[in-house]
Amino acid sequence: MNEPRHLLCFGFGFSASTLASQLDRRQWKITGTSRSDEGVAEVEAMGFQAIRYDKLESLPGDVTHLLSSVPPDEAGDPVLRSFGAELEAKARQLQWVGYLSTTGVYGDHAGAWVDEATPLSPNTERGHRRVAAEAGWQELHEQAGLPLHVFRLAGIYGPGRNALESLKSGKARRIIREGQIFSRIHVDDIVGILRASIDLPNPGRVYNVADDDPAPPQDVIAYGAELLGIAIPPAIAFADAQLSPMARSFYADSKRVRNDRVKVELGYRFKYPDYRVGLKSLLLVPN
Repeated sequence: MNEPRHLLCFGFGFSASTLASQLDRRQWKITGTSRSDEGVAEVEAMGFQAIRYDKLESLPGDVTHLLSSVPPDEAGDPVLRSFGAELEAKARQLQWVGYLSTTGVYGDHAGAWVDEATPLSPNTERGHRRVAAEAGWQELHEQAGLPLHVFRLAGIYGPGRNALESLKSGKARRIIREGQIFSRIHVDDIVGILRASIDLPNPGRVYNVADDDPAPPQDVIAYGAELLGIAIPPAIAFADAQLSPMARSFYADSKRVRNDRVKVELGYRFKYPDYRVGLKSLLLVPN
């Protein structure tokens, strides 16, 4: 019997933990990192190996696959800062590396379509940091042969993290900004695309990870309210919304994100091709 593949996840948030939970334990050994003792306990409670990030001195010797979902900070990408030299030295020992980025690297396109060939023109600090982080990872691919794959994620939703939960908690607001369009992705489709890439690696490739139906955010809230059989929240003009700087930054970009590449190159078929299918499925999921 072949030795299990070993996936090391830098960061064990929504996407990474969902991926880990869907991999066959007979074929995979999985290790997740966290910056806190509480986070380590949560990873272990899910049945996976866990390491405090600040106590990880080097990559485990048997790692075959690596996924980083750690966001860059003011000083750059923390994983590259701590492990860049080791990743360079061990680049050709790894079978697959995934870096989770964001569609925020494209900036604002006034609702127009973007694809992986669209020039990167972020208009937020977080977007600029992501562009620099992507470049750092790509440099390791180009100079050392790191088997890197970059995934630019749209707005993520899934069990426990969706418009239905916001509506049920009374926190949902239907904010209207003329012409605003967002792309979204169900966490299960993120996992499906990552698994398709693992099975069909193409180092150096960049993939948009978004569903088929970009839509105004207020439409998603209204549809969720209809599903729940509750009143649709009143419309609030963007100028009157009193959003935090972080929340306001999400409205800085308006674009539609194409997903043709994952369909054509990876042969991926979306489980939840639009938010309607996704939200309907979540009605039946305990949260």
